[in-house]
Amino acid sequence: MSWGTELWDQFDNLEKHTQWGIDFLDKYAKFVKERLEIEQNYAKQLRNLVKKYCPKRSAKDEEPRFTSCLSFYNILNELNDYAGQREVVAEEMGHRVYAEIMRYSNDIKGERKSHLQEGRKAQQYLDMCLKQMDNSKRKFERECREAEKAQQTYERLDNDSNATKSDVEKAKQQLHLRTHMADESKNEYAAQLQNYNAEQHKHFYIVIPQVYKHLQEMDERRTVKLSECYKGFADAERKVIPIISKCLEGMVQAAKSVDERRDSQIVVDCFKSGFEPNGDYPFEDYSQHIYRTVSDGTISTPKQESLKPDPRVTVGKAKGKLWLFGKKPKWSLRMGPALEDFSHLPPEQRRKRLQQRIDELSRELQKEMDQKDALNKMKDVYEKNPQMGDPSSLHPKIAETTSNIERLRMEIHKNEAWLSEVEGKVSQRSERRHSAEANHLVAQGRESPEGSYTEDANQEGRVQPQPHAHPEFDDEFDDDEPLPAIGHCKSLYPFDGNNEGTLAMKEGEVLYIIEEDKGDGWTRARKQNGEEGYVPTSYIDITLEKNSKGAVTYI
Repeated sequence: MSWGTELWDQFDNLEKHTQWGIDFLDKYAKFVKERLEIEQNYAKQLRNLVKKYCPKRSAKDEEPRFTSCLSFYNILNELNDYAGQREVVAEEMGHRVYAEIMRYSNDIKGERKSHLQEGRKAQQYLDMCLKQMDNSKRKFERECREAEKAQQTYERLDNDSNATKSDVEKAKQQLHLRTHMADESKNEYAAQLQNYNAEQHKHFYIVIPQVYKHLQEMDERRTVKLSECYKGFADAERKVIPIISKCLEGMVQAAKSVDERRDSQIVVDCFKSGFEPNGDYPFEDYSQHIYRTVSDGTISTPKQESLKPDPRVTVGKAKGKLWLFGKKPKWSLRMGPALEDFSHLPPEQRRKRLQQRIDELSRELQKEMDQKDALNKMKDVYEKNPQMGDPSSLHPKIAETTSNIERLRMEIHKNEAWLSEVEGKVSQRSERRHSAEANHLVAQGRESPEGSYTEDANQEGRVQPQPHAHPEFDDEFDDDEPLPAIGHCKSLYPFDGNNEGTLAMKEGEVLYIIEEDKGDGWTRARKQNGEEGYVPTSYIDITLEKNSKGAVTYI
């Protein structure tokens, strides 16, 4: 199958077909360009999306700790890698497909133009040969007619008796001239005809088939190039499939790493305060005077002191969420700045922060010790090889490192002391809580919901049950003698003391400290008039006195 033999007379159609092939090549190149632009924009948008949702590591406390958050950030990292693979696809398509098509399109356009010009030249030459043959043919026809006219004139004059001999001779010469010219035109026409036939045979069997063959080869190469580009287009995607699969597998692994139990434990670690839950409210019997009679003296009348309310429990009309002392006071929103020993934090959070600080200081101490060892080794080298350096030049740096080590050790010791204090208080609170729970169960076993009644027939009366909510505080308030003062304090802010068990104070008032803060943010104090209660630790400036006497003069 050859265009030269099958399509010898379809020059115009072949010209249109080859132009369509080049246009289609350019069309596919435009498609590839738009596709790689889509890939580039897609990758750019993915990277912007990842950047938008990645955490801003501005503060150490804001670092993600929940497994769900960490998994999400791992997914974002995998998505960022996936965006990079989309950029690789775009780059591969740009270099291997689009650039190659554009280069080949320019080459094939020049080649097509050259082949078409060669075909046009061959056609023009054949047309010129045809024109020359046609001219010689018309000349031969014209000369033959002139020769026939000269022959007729000669024959007429030769048969005319009235014609002169000179006219006859003249007509005869004219006949010979025209006959000679006709013979020459005949020979020229025959030569031109033979030449045209030869050129026409050469044109249709040699020149044009060769031109069409080149056009056919060019068009077939264009088709092959398109096939290669199609394959390269697919290869650009296929090459990144393994890496994309790893990215997707990483996303799946990140999803599997989510641990709901661990997240729940992190919530506990973050917000656990270490405080104890509120105890049971004591029953206040206002019906004692109803059952009391003059003649009956068997009614049990409990001491008023036994009904003394728990100073750490709010018994009032406060509704809503209960805090350590009932409803959360407003002053908790106005607490002072963070302290060095984290005493402003709840016990559990304070313990965690202190442990975290100790770990950081330990790492810094290890760095300083390693640096000191390195400086000492360098000093030994300088002492053995003075040409390498002056050992005395290292003394300031060694002294500075030693000072840093001592400072860090003191800091660690100080924080460890605070940590031991906190851990001891937390342990004591845990023991108290277990004791309170045991007493609460015992109390429930021998008391009815409405109170206790004596089984003795001679003692018909209702006995008020003793409260067992916080036995650790009963001893503190049942003492007949006031507790000794261990220091004094000066109030920094006024406190209204509306909650039961708290002590109101004015700004600048001086109070006696009779019990230190146990980690719950409250300090037990006593006024000059003997009134006792709890005040916020952050509201007072405390001065503890060693071997202070607890004798107080009551007004």
